[in-house]
Amino acid sequence: MTRTIILKPSPELQQNPLIAFGRGVCAYSEVKPSDIAPAIDFLLQQAQYAVDHAVDSATPANWNDLVEPLEDATESLSRSWGVISHLNSVADTPELRAAYGEMMPKVTAFFSSLGQNLALYEKFKLLSQGSDFSKLNSAQKKVIENSLRDFRLGGAELSDADKPRFAEIQDEQALLGKAFSDHVLDATDGFIHLITDDAELAGLPEDAIAAAADLAQQKNLQGWAFSLHFPSYYPVMQYSENRSLRRLMYEAYVTRASELAPQYSQGKLAWDNTQNMLEQLKLRNEEARMLGFNNYAALSLAPKMASSVEEVDTFLTNFAQKAKPFALKDWQELSEFAKCELSITNGLEPWDIAFASERLKQERYSFSENELKQYFPLPKVLEGLFGVIQTLFGVKIEKSDLPTWHEDVQSFSVKNATDKIVAYFYLDPYARSGKRGGAWMDDARGRRELPNGEIQIPVAYLVCNFAPPVKVNGVLRQPTITHDDVITLFHESGHGLHHLLTQVSALGVSGINGVEWDAVELPSQFMENFCWEWEVLEKMTAHAETGKSLPRELFEKILAAKNFQNGYMTLRQVVMSLTDWRLHASFDPMSAHGQAVLDLSRNIADQFNVIPQASISRWINTFSHIFAGGYAAGYYSYKWAEVLSADVYSAFEEAAKLTGSVLDEKTGIRYRQEILEVGGSRPAAESFKAFRGREPSIDALLRHGGLVTQ
Repeated sequence: MTRTIILKPSPELQQNPLIAFGRGVCAYSEVKPSDIAPAIDFLLQQAQYAVDHAVDSATPANWNDLVEPLEDATESLSRSWGVISHLNSVADTPELRAAYGEMMPKVTAFFSSLGQNLALYEKFKLLSQGSDFSKLNSAQKKVIENSLRDFRLGGAELSDADKPRFAEIQDEQALLGKAFSDHVLDATDGFIHLITDDAELAGLPEDAIAAAADLAQQKNLQGWAFSLHFPSYYPVMQYSENRSLRRLMYEAYVTRASELAPQYSQGKLAWDNTQNMLEQLKLRNEEARMLGFNNYAALSLAPKMASSVEEVDTFLTNFAQKAKPFALKDWQELSEFAKCELSITNGLEPWDIAFASERLKQERYSFSENELKQYFPLPKVLEGLFGVIQTLFGVKIEKSDLPTWHEDVQSFSVKNATDKIVAYFYLDPYARSGKRGGAWMDDARGRRELPNGEIQIPVAYLVCNFAPPVKVNGVLRQPTITHDDVITLFHESGHGLHHLLTQVSALGVSGINGVEWDAVELPSQFMENFCWEWEVLEKMTAHAETGKSLPRELFEKILAAKNFQNGYMTLRQVVMSLTDWRLHASFDPMSAHGQAVLDLSRNIADQFNVIPQASISRWINTFSHIFAGGYAAGYYSYKWAEVLSADVYSAFEEAAKLTGSVLDEKTGIRYRQEILEVGGSRPAAESFKAFRGREPSIDALLRHGGLVTQ
């Protein structure tokens, strides 16, 4: 019988929405900044109480008495802190940001102390070495093994003299990561460009113009307003015939959060991330060396599939070499087209690339992205996505009514074949002020077996930044999204499925928990493949005005255009991956100064990329994945996992040759069982082999990407 270790909150705290939701879901809209400090202080006290119990000599070193009570308390803290972090990302206000920032050092300090607790480490070692260990199931054993590794990486074996500094490093990194993200958001929110002459709107799609009019109205301005949020920014780069407008928007976008940004960002020099990046790299290097690693890249590999720093560097450089000839061909074609057809005779500038690419695609394949977009109303896309999931994995998705944080947010339940709810998820689809850019899936609640034997079912957040619905001629038009947005939605749903369909009941390795970082993108990238299948697109498209499905002729065109410019797009991703990797593997931050991070990123681009860089570009200053998003020395995992996901998808292509459909339920159920359900309870390499019956091959990825010589 598990011994529950819990403190009882005061009557006042019991009404606090960050406490009151217990094992349910939070009443997000009721959370006030003033709720944060008292709730987190109490949960920290409760978690520390559980730690003190765990290390007590009277506490047996077994799962029920040691692991479960500790997991109960730390999960309660993590889930409430997760709610606050989530709201900070999707509903940022100055008051919330301040309350979040005030408590972050305390939360970071607690988890740092947990990882450094030598007495707790010894208790877990006792459990791993005792007779009770053999009685645990494989998932529980993996939790213990991962915990021992994490104790070592968390500094538990450091001397008492070194532990305070190690804890300081964790705290400083957390604060710097938050500041980096805040600067990017502030620099993005801080820019508005107003147009008052409609002649300057030439070339822009109707919905982009309508969205700009809406934004101007929201800002109490007359005319059309454009921001640096992607749904506002990118249509300008892609369609605007106004070259000076494209240049203005480009320069504002690529100088965000840099020393060049003040002229575009209301003089907010404090948003410059240049020193922030260098400080983070110094701290990571110091952390790695304290733990006995040569660099942070080597440290980062401890819980990953890749075995050495050299293996990752070789993987990326070889990938770059395979892609470069195709990238050169792409660039030469685009440059020649711009010169001959667009009269850009003095060379393509960075603000011309998206515009010229769109025109070349239209000429070569006779369709535009905006034309295609009209066939993807978001409700119809969701219907199609859910249809794929239901067909492949034997589940049912239905609308739910969970409490949300914004009126645009939807919630859904996931039911199994017996109509039992096995998971829930949220979808927050649209861009808005105060919401971090990009798209992501996050864990709201993980699957685990509770001390009373009940199963706590998982809950996920799916967050995107699509263009919101706008009024056209006074009528609210249903939101349509681009095909790239469709791919993004499928990608994030793949992460969600990994979290939601797990059958593992040990929290530390259920769903995405415990999965090697360079394998965690496998399920997300796997789902992207269905966005290129006729049998899928036919059922998930309906023209915004006519309601007609995507014509087969147009589908054939987008399929032909699938690998359009994939050479230099692939090379771009590899350059970003190599920049991240070498910043953490061979860069010496201790002797670096000023623009050293920018210089390294430029040197790598000069060596591997084919597109000339703009001297003004400071893209690295907004590289949130590695400076605020947990992908430090891990961005390569997108390409690493892409090899795995393409090979996994090839099993569905093989099934289609026999059944006539890639939506083969038999293969889908096997994928669910061998990849999704097992989560992190076994090494990803074993899960891959269990599904494919062999080691992974890069051939499928090169074939899918058109990076093979015909």
